[in-house]
Amino acid sequence: MNKRRPNPKQVPDPNEPLWRSTLRVAMPLNLSYIPIGLACGILLHAAGFNTLLTGLVSLLIFSGGAQFLIATMLTINSPLLSIVLMLFFLELRYALLSSSLSPYLKGQSNRFLFIFAISLNDENYAINYLKFATDKKWTGKEALMVEHYSLLFWAMSNVIGSLIGSALKIDLGIVNFALTALFLYMIVMQIKNRLTVVICLISGVLAAVCMMITKSTLGLVISTIISSLIGFGLETTLRKRLPDSHWFWKLRSPGAKQSAVEGSDGK
Repeated sequence: MNKRRPNPKQVPDPNEPLWRSTLRVAMPLNLSYIPIGLACGILLHAAGFNTLLTGLVSLLIFSGGAQFLIATMLTINSPLLSIVLMLFFLELRYALLSSSLSPYLKGQSNRFLFIFAISLNDENYAINYLKFATDKKWTGKEALMVEHYSLLFWAMSNVIGSLIGSALKIDLGIVNFALTALFLYMIVMQIKNRLTVVICLISGVLAAVCMMITKSTLGLVISTIISSLIGFGLETTLRKRLPDSHWFWKLRSPGAKQSAVEGSDGK
């Protein structure tokens, strides 16, 4: 009778230091940060940040979307209040992400939770949530190490990108084009059904109207709030009254068949 032998590569080495085993878990994320971190550093430099400020922003904010947003709004001379408000709404999602990790961090000190919260972002959250859900030996200390590894690679990539930006002369028009393309890409990646497309179109129209009325980027904040409320209301109403509505059909599913109708709970 043939017995399957365990793959030695899949057996954890009990003598391996914790920092090395955790780094191995975080390394795919760390490597993925390098190209986009370099681009972010270059764009922040083009927006007026020197290398020191770029490093500080990377450490204190630690959010690619937020940093690209700052670069975008600075290049169009947005007021500080608009930038702060947009960052607030953009980063508000971390309250939900943190709450889903709280059951795994019971018993930790307030100091640990504070440090853990300020170094949380979307990507390291995904790794830690998966590890907590699938590995009973995964601890808060290892989760925090994953966050700090990703923070280190992100900040270093941003600083190196800023140095590259200081050595290269970049036309601001190209920066605007690159940032617009980046945010369009981020929108396209979020589109899953027809309802999302409608909300995106409403958001775009409202943003243009509000900016013309307010004559400032504060219109972006107002349009974001109104669009979010409209989207919430539409989705809630449709799911309550027409749960099988075609507005929830997947756009990228094979053939977008009715059998592949997607519900709010991912069914």
